[in-house]
Amino acid sequence: MDDTPRSTPTALARLRVAASAADFTRSCDARTGSLLAVLAAARPAGRVLELGTGVGEGTAWLLSGMGRAARLVTVELDVGVQAIAREELAADPRVTFVTADAGHCLEEYSGEPFDLVFADTWPGKFTHLERALDLVAPGGTYLIDDLTPQPDWPESHAVAVTRLLADLEGHPDFRSVRLAWSSGLVMAVRAAHGERER
Repeated sequence: MDDTPRSTPTALARLRVAASAADFTRSCDARTGSLLAVLAAARPAGRVLELGTGVGEGTAWLLSGMGRAARLVTVELDVGVQAIAREELAADPRVTFVTADAGHCLEEYSGEPFDLVFADTWPGKFTHLERALDLVAPGGTYLIDDLTPQPDWPESHAVAVTRLLADLEGHPDFRSVRLAWSSGLVMAVRAAHGERER
């Protein structure tokens, strides 16, 4: 089956050109983006958190799936990189851009939980994992990508990925599934009834 996305966000082509010009190569894969759009569409009035805006390709995919009442907060440390996303997407009233360290944002956040958390940067994935999971609402989804081993990974990163997978799969409040697809994903859903059955 051809899993190439059949439709893409309007802004995606422009964002890709801008990413190339900025020599930014860490945007989410289009297949991951298509999954983000579907997950966002599942919660028409949902609250979404993206950790790692980058140039906004993942942001564009999320917005393309979100309903009119949904809201997205996207966090990025690199001002210049996020400026590309802001230029293309900030006119959409559903998105709030935060330029800050994602780890600090996770530590300081005291608002409502999120129906979807996409962790596409180090904090919320390899650091601050438990805090990111705390912010997932009952029945909500936590998604991470870029887990397929790469030739240039240092041994320490491979160990970190192994530890991350074990932490997620052993978490008492979440059901998770590995997806050997796109860049390598894990999707975890917080059990609505609290602690999952073993």
